[in-house]
Amino acid sequence: MDSLTQIVLGGAVGEAVLGKRVGNKAVLWGAIGGTIPDLDAVLGKFLNTVSYLDIHRGFSHSIVFAILIAPILGFLIHKIYKNKKETNSWGWTQLMFWSIFTHPLLDIFTTWGTRLFWPLDWRISLQSIFVIDPLYTIPFLFCLIMVLTLNKKSKSRRKWNKIGLIYSTSYLFLALIFKGYVNQQFEKQLKENNIEYVDFNSRPTPLNIVLWTFNIEKEDRFDIGYYGLFDSSKTLKLRSFPKNKELLNPYRNNKQVERLIFLTRGQYIIEKAENGIYMHDLRFGMLDSFDEKNKEWAFTYVIQSTKDGIKITEKEKSFKDSKAAMSNLWKRIWEG
Repeated sequence: MDSLTQIVLGGAVGEAVLGKRVGNKAVLWGAIGGTIPDLDAVLGKFLNTVSYLDIHRGFSHSIVFAILIAPILGFLIHKIYKNKKETNSWGWTQLMFWSIFTHPLLDIFTTWGTRLFWPLDWRISLQSIFVIDPLYTIPFLFCLIMVLTLNKKSKSRRKWNKIGLIYSTSYLFLALIFKGYVNQQFEKQLKENNIEYVDFNSRPTPLNIVLWTFNIEKEDRFDIGYYGLFDSSKTLKLRSFPKNKELLNPYRNNKQVERLIFLTRGQYIIEKAENGIYMHDLRFGMLDSFDEKNKEWAFTYVIQSTKDGIKITEKEKSFKDSKAAMSNLWKRIWEG
């Protein structure tokens, strides 16, 4: 999830663990703890594209990391407040563990997922919530702001924090229920339209859990379609994209290329590029899926042969016509 959401979650968790004893300091340190796992992005600036993708939401988003780092941070925070008798090193350790650990727990609901059980090479991804979702974050943030305005001994303070945590957790489970429902309805439509496929998967479109994107894998291509809670039509509108995997053959047996294939979970298509090829990661869709003239994908990797070997970089996004993209999304949600 985005940084603001993780700060809010970390702050609320910190309040739940130590708020009654240390007040707003619990929210502050919980918020800090909630951002720590994403520091892997700083390390990523010193790595090549594939190595960064490999470590992103890896070790720093694991149970092992939370267990190892929490006692160290708990000890250091206790030293900062050594003259305060509100709590001890163990109290701060518990706060840091839970604020750090709930970060990857939230991230498993996203499309990228996390390696929660590192060192196992298994990324858990439920693909049930978009990385930025205002309906999840804003009410949660409001509850946390209310917490900050109240005395640490106030029952209302604990009540507001509980409301925020219950709301945010319920929203995540509601997203899973919606995902299960739209998957069932979409599969029905595939059968009614006599569409044969190898597999399909779904994820929410940006900023909501009402309209969902479906990647439908076929032998030689991927079809992309949509289903929303307000859809009534039984006619499927699909956009088709050839896999073109044969274009990847000259680059196979390269460790970085093979790792990139693994990380995309096979959800990619290949397109010719100047002096190389493009690999489009289908898991994150297009920047404007509802404009048939738009062919810009959220994540595209450029694979090229150079004198120093095969080079992989991420193609820069233009984000042009983003207002039009949001307008098209909004129309599709309601038009069905």
